[in-house]
Amino acid sequence: MDSESSQKKIGIYSGSFNPVHIGHLALANWLCEFTDLDEVWFMVTPHNPFKQRIDLLDDDLRLKMVEKAIAGYPKFKVCDLEFHLPKPSYTISTLKALKHLYPTASFALIMGADNWCKFDRWKNYQEILAACELIVYPRKGSPCLVDRVQFPQVHIVNAPEIEVSSTFIRQALREKKDIRFFIPEPVRDLLDTAFGIDMK
Repeated sequence: MDSESSQKKIGIYSGSFNPVHIGHLALANWLCEFTDLDEVWFMVTPHNPFKQRIDLLDDDLRLKMVEKAIAGYPKFKVCDLEFHLPKPSYTISTLKALKHLYPTASFALIMGADNWCKFDRWKNYQEILAACELIVYPRKGSPCLVDRVQFPQVHIVNAPEIEVSSTFIRQALREKKDIRFFIPEPVRDLLDTAFGIDMK
């Protein structure tokens, strides 16, 4: 990341991006343009403690896909910090590393309402709440309920609900479906190779 980032308010959008799709990009775009975030960093995680590795595409492939997908939009950055931290990846460890690298930056953790509903299961979740702001976006079937007196650092945003999942994308690709409009054009060739289909 460049040194200028240290003066900005940065949203950390952490995930497997397995693979990155239009839903990820549209949400991050909305957050950059309709909230006070200066940038959104796509934090590609090598292993989510709540997910099995069996269905995970190669780490470097997922990172490269995000790099290609976000190219050209200056408010998006990709970050591979978690590739260099102990596995599995825990958010509190990532935040501490970011604070060390960018001590003057302001960070906000981006998460869906489904994750907020089980946030108390996250490692050292109270320490996370003390370390940064949380931005919670709506997810179908998960009510966005936050006690603002108890959690003043948690902010609900009215982002559009785009119900596209990476699981759906992978399954459709395995079935040789032509879903080119769900996938950013710059990364289609990488998925063509990974799944043996042609979306050109």
